[in-house]
Amino acid sequence: TPPASAPPPAVPSTAGTKILDRAAAERLLGADGITLQWISWNYRGSFDAWDENGTIRLRGSQDEADGPGRLEIDGEVREIGADYFVFDGRISIRDTPDAGRRCEADKTWHFAITQNRPYWRLREFEWCDGLTDYVDIYF
Repeated sequence: TPPASAPPPAVPSTAGTKILDRAAAERLLGADGITLQWISWNYRGSFDAWDENGTIRLRGSQDEADGPGRLEIDGEVREIGADYFVFDGRISIRDTPDAGRRCEADKTWHFAITQNRPYWRLREFEWCDGLTDYVDIYF
């Protein structure tokens, strides 16, 4: 009889969010708004974070009150630590601060808490066209 074959080697999974700080993950799951400075810091846009089978997903948007400006974010958190998270997904900024401006990218982004602020700020400030965009997610 032929020898029993060994089971195939386990393939490491790249799915799921690597959680290095449980309290930070809970804070992100409870986050309550998103802003882009070109639209407003005085009112926050909608923001949802949820755990989908071990992967933290994020979706949010902010609309200009009296204009066409819009911010959108949609994707997955790859890693979260005490004062940062790594996000894979799309960020889109349209018609702000100027009509016709369109900045959109699908990539890996970095958000961090600095200077004890009550939000994570996008660390890629000038990712599109040289303007500095402050995208903040509040906890």
